[in-house]
Amino acid sequence: MTRIAFEQMKSTIERALLHAGMAPEQAAICAQVHTESSCDGIYSHGLNRVARFVEYLQKGWVNAAARAERVKALSVMEIWDGHQGPGITNALLAVDRAMALAKEQGMGLVAMRNSSHWMRGGTYGWRAAQQGMAAICWTNTESCMPAWGGKDARIGNNPFVMAVPGKPAPMVLDMAMSQYSYGKLEVTRLKGEQLPYPGGFDQQGNLTVDPAPIEASKRILPTGYWKGSGFAILLDAMAALLSAGNATPQIDKIGRGSCTGASQIFMVFDPGQLGGADFTGRMTQSIADYVNSSEPAEGVGAVTWPGQRQRNTREDNLRQGIPVDDGVWQQVVKLAE
Repeated sequence: MTRIAFEQMKSTIERALLHAGMAPEQAAICAQVHTESSCDGIYSHGLNRVARFVEYLQKGWVNAAARAERVKALSVMEIWDGHQGPGITNALLAVDRAMALAKEQGMGLVAMRNSSHWMRGGTYGWRAAQQGMAAICWTNTESCMPAWGGKDARIGNNPFVMAVPGKPAPMVLDMAMSQYSYGKLEVTRLKGEQLPYPGGFDQQGNLTVDPAPIEASKRILPTGYWKGSGFAILLDAMAALLSAGNATPQIDKIGRGSCTGASQIFMVFDPGQLGGADFTGRMTQSIADYVNSSEPAEGVGAVTWPGQRQRNTREDNLRQGIPVDDGVWQQVVKLAE
């Protein structure tokens, strides 16, 4: 397995984005986020997503020159229009603005409409939690999953993020409304592996652990079956409502894929104005210790809380280098050249 140093990966991605027409500051920010995602073990939305992002820049589906604009302010809530700019920079602006509102008012909500793929949703939860803030964020997407009981795609997998700061480290949940995201299916297929649990249906309607037939049928399995399907539908409706933006049917009509025209929500809370930092630290430490002290089930090494494994993966990859699929790495190197 090839491992690439963090700074080497970052600089390579940055050059690829510069060649695709991004401004230097934007390219540096996006390269940092893509590299951090791979460093944390979220390879599907890190290095593996760069070539597709470059393709969208070149097609004009993502407007590298766009700048987000605030269109409405309502006390602790603001609505912004991303003008189809890069999802990463739009989302960073939104979560930072939500944090500023939370510092003033105890909580802040920024709704970003007309954006594009924010890549790894956990980025924005980690950003808030590392600054002592709690966050709830989500995005809608184009339809890529059947509603429960259906055969054709009608709902997005609408990633949902929740982050709480504290000890020994932030707790960060980053999950799609599908049992596995398409990015996870791709990574598993590239490794020549099977999914540990069924992830969707093949063309004949059979549940399968083989990622390739699921990618072909586009019948990924909602998390929790009908519960995940319902959650996805309401996340879509709430994102469109709060942003006065596109819901999944309108995103589908745009017809470009990969969250083109997406509506995204960033809710941030300041624990310092609630129970206080000491309370937050004691509370999260108690949860972490309680979960970690669980007796592992058969075949499980340890029971962990959300974000714990990513922190361990990050530390390991910073020491040893970030593992890459050789074909994906060479593709990005070529784009950088």
